[in-house]
Amino acid sequence: MTARLPEPYAPADPAGQNLADILERVLDKGVVIAGDIRINLLDIELLTIKLRLVVASVDKAKEMGIDWWERDPELSSAAGDRELARENAELRARLAALETEGTR
Repeated sequence: MTARLPEPYAPADPAGQNLADILERVLDKGVVIAGDIRINLLDIELLTIKLRLVVASVDKAKEMGIDWWERDPELSSAAGDRELARENAELRARLAALETEGTR
């Protein structure tokens, strides 16, 4: 009786698995990359560029207190609605002030 060896199979791409694992970890934990570029001429600062890059999942970003996309009217319809409501309230207050001023 002879032992039968398993048939050959194509192994999964280890690089693809590693990349997926790394991406999952990065999005789960979050990564911050920060750097500053300064251009000086004779000890006079001409230009400063501050770069900050945060890579994280939406849930992790919210945990860190980063939620600017929820308040940006270009990215969130709810933010646009809040902006319109605020503007509408301001206009109503100005109109009421003008009406009371006109009745004096």
